[in-house]
Amino acid sequence: MSADMARILMYHNFRATEEEWPDAVAVAAARTQLAYLRDHFRVIPLTRLVEQLRSPTSIDKNTVALTVDDGRCNFCEFFFPLLKEFRMPATFFVVSSFICGKDWIWTDKILWLARQPHAHEELQHGKLDLFFDKMNRLRPDVRNSRIDEVAAKMKISIPKEPPPEYAPCSWAQLRELADSGLVEIGSHSVTHPIFSTLTDEESWSELAESRSQIERLLGRRVSCFCFPNGKPSDFFPKHLQQVQDAGYSSAVMTHFGMPRRGADEYVLPRIGVSGKTDLISFMKYVDGVEYYQGLLR
Repeated sequence: MSADMARILMYHNFRATEEEWPDAVAVAAARTQLAYLRDHFRVIPLTRLVEQLRSPTSIDKNTVALTVDDGRCNFCEFFFPLLKEFRMPATFFVVSSFICGKDWIWTDKILWLARQPHAHEELQHGKLDLFFDKMNRLRPDVRNSRIDEVAAKMKISIPKEPPPEYAPCSWAQLRELADSGLVEIGSHSVTHPIFSTLTDEESWSELAESRSQIERLLGRRVSCFCFPNGKPSDFFPKHLQQVQDAGYSSAVMTHFGMPRRGADEYVLPRIGVSGKTDLISFMKYVDGVEYYQGLLR
């Protein structure tokens, strides 16, 4: 039954070995995952998958699209070589101001603070998710001030430049990715805000300016958008219309699911993959076992 549903996998970070940065996917694990996909599925570009979802006929069986969020350099360093090795396409959603070097992503600042010695109580193990939930409900200026307050309480300063594990790709690297024919560059907004906290003018600016920046600097059309954080509560129906009006042909979220033909192409669910996803779990997700177990729960 699940063969007639599409899978859109979502990655964020990569690392060289299992010993570093536990939430990121190690190269060995990523290679094993891609080998499993090669043997059991058909990996196609996200834009082609969207075309099939819109088609009046059934989609190709066992199709998978790979997506990676944010625009960090560890994609170029660790995952892109694997894509070339397996000749698999992927969509790379980038935060344009991050690529421009104007600032690093606010969620990474929180993760960096949480990794420091004597992290603030709100960032301790078991409380970090709650802190993120609080930050997601704040307007960007209030949220940024709150992050600075936490750093001040820890008596440390957040670096102006992101540490290596949080560093962005350059525009030159993005052009290399796009020129390979394997990687499509999509928009992940200008500054990675939570859309439900923005005014209509701000959300439109995040959509239109990011698309314009990427297209101008890469000389390629941007057709896919990725909602920051991307949970159903992070955006409103009006934002789906804005995405369409801004010229995007599809949008993805982080909500778990496997879309069928006729699915709304502006709220496409995905399957998250992290460093905590072992091979058995990966197989359960992409094979559809977890999807059907979720329906029974």
